Amino acid sequence: MKLIISTLAASLLVVSGTAHSAKFANQFSEFELPPRWQCNLEGAEWVCQSSDDAKKRDAIIVLAAKLKGDQDSLDQYENYLKTPKVYQSVQGKSVKSEPKYAKSIQLNNHPWVDSLHLESEIPGFYTRYLATVKQDIGILVTYSVNKDKWSQYLADFESMVNTLRVFRKAGGINAAPAGTNLFANTNIPAKIEESTVFPAQPPAPAAKQKQSDDLPLPLIAIIVAVVGYLIWRRRQQS
Repeated sequence: MKLIISTLAASLLVVSGTAHSAKFANQFSEFELPPRWQCNLEGAEWVCQSSDDAKKRDAIIVLAAKLKGDQDSLDQYENYLKTPKVYQSVQGKSVKSEPKYAKSIQLNNHPWVDSLHLESEIPGFYTRYLATVKQDIGILVTYSVNKDKWSQYLADFESMVNTLRVFRKAGGINAAPAGTNLFANTNIPAKIEESTVFPAQPPAPAAKQKQSDDLPLPLIAIIVAVVGYLIWRRRQQS
C-alpha cells in the first residue's frame, strides 16, 4: 500500500485570508478554514480541527491522497458511497450507516463525488465525503461532525467545500517519469505498512480486516477506518 503523504515537496501552508479566515494548502489541495481551526499531519493523513478545546470533539476534517489504482475512479467512488457501511463500534455493537446521498458535482471547475452518511465512521456523527482523481492520484476529504451540532457547523462546512481546489504542481517530484518511486529522496519511507496507516486502533471485524489484506483498495475504503479511529481517539482525549 503506497499512500502519498501530502507534504511531498511541499509544506503545510496556513496563511491569513481575512481577519476571520485562513487557508489550508498542501501539495494536492487547498480550502478556506473556519476561524481558529488548524491542520496537522498525523501519520499519512492531514487532520484539521478547531483550536478551541470546547469544540474539538464536535467536528474534524481528514485529508488523504494515494497513487491511483484500478479501483480509483469517480464512478467507483460514487458506487461505494451509495452503499451503507456496516462495522462494529469500539463497544462491540454492530452499526449500519445511513447514506443520505451520493452524487457527482463540480467544484471550481473540477469533478468530485459528494456524499453524506450518518454514522459511517463513528456512531452519532455525520460524515460528508468529497472524493476525486487528479492525474495519477486519488484524493479524499472528509468532514465529520456530531449530529447534534450539524446545524451549527453547516455554514462553515459549506464555505470549506465551496473553496476546495485540487491540483498537481508542476516540476520537482511531480515531474518524475511514470513508475518513479515518489518517496525517493524524502524522509518518508518507500512503503508505508498497514500498521502505520491504521495506528493502534481497536481491532477491526474479520470481514473488514480481510478487505484490508486484499490490497489494492480504493482510497475511500482505505481511509474509512482511519477517520473513525481519529474521531474516537479525540473524544477519548478531550
